[in-house]
Amino acid sequence: MISRTLLKTTDSNPASLPKMQRRALLRSGGILAAAIACNRFPVLNLANAGLAPASNLKLGLQLYSLRKFSLDVALQHAKDLGFEQVEFYGGMFPIDSSEEKIAEVVGKVKALGLTISAHGVNPFGKDFAANRRIFEFAKKAGLKTITAGPAPESMDNLNDLVKEFNIRIAIHNHGPKDRFNKVADLLKALEGRDERIGACADLGHYIRSGEKPVEVIRSLQGRLFGVHLKDFATMEDKAKGVLLGEGHLQCDTVFDAMVKAKFPSDGALSLEYEENPDNPIDDIRKCVAVAKKALSAITS
Repeated sequence: MISRTLLKTTDSNPASLPKMQRRALLRSGGILAAAIACNRFPVLNLANAGLAPASNLKLGLQLYSLRKFSLDVALQHAKDLGFEQVEFYGGMFPIDSSEEKIAEVVGKVKALGLTISAHGVNPFGKDFAANRRIFEFAKKAGLKTITAGPAPESMDNLNDLVKEFNIRIAIHNHGPKDRFNKVADLLKALEGRDERIGACADLGHYIRSGEKPVEVIRSLQGRLFGVHLKDFATMEDKAKGVLLGEGHLQCDTVFDAMVKAKFPSDGALSLEYEENPDNPIDDIRKCVAVAKKALSAITS
């Protein structure tokens, strides 16, 4: 509750408020909006003020969806299809790339007005040097998130590496036969780990595991750094992949849950369409239309 004294002081000179009172003012959405409308003080960065915008979700593409295309053609398709960011996989951007090659790929992405959201899925094992090389690659490429499939013996190692490099690990699930079959399996693996070790929730694979996408997102709040948008017709192991919205994934409720779970603005939200690899463009375009319609409803 804002005191009358605070309101009176705000009317005269808000910049002179003590720090604690300014914070109290920012916590009051109504007062903030009114003050901005009346030009009482400069417009603030709402994110820095602790007031998140309606949605900071940016739609990206996991480039494995375009695995039959060359790098240049795949990136151009991603741009033309309306994506804002891309998530690479090793087949298109190898982690053993030279510094010159890394700079070249990053430059191509930037030239198209895109950003790189993540890279993966990368395996991690007991070999510390091999694990470290993935982080070194990620640092050179300017990545904030590595999508990962870690073995149990790598977890202590990853704990040290995320601290050293300040790069997040987003653990990816692969369905019923995977170590991280259910969201509870992943949450157990994250217990006691650095907060920069979290999840890339492949919602399609969670559907195959009998998990509801919205409940998965809610369960992973605070540890959700990536989402793979993928849909399946049935909630079983041998399910058929379908266009977004034709199975058990509803983009509107998924995006709403992501916003409520405070999905990070630099997180990797990636459409991953694995069907029809030789000619996926029309299918991907349909998926983009579904996703963007849902995003526009949230941000409007």
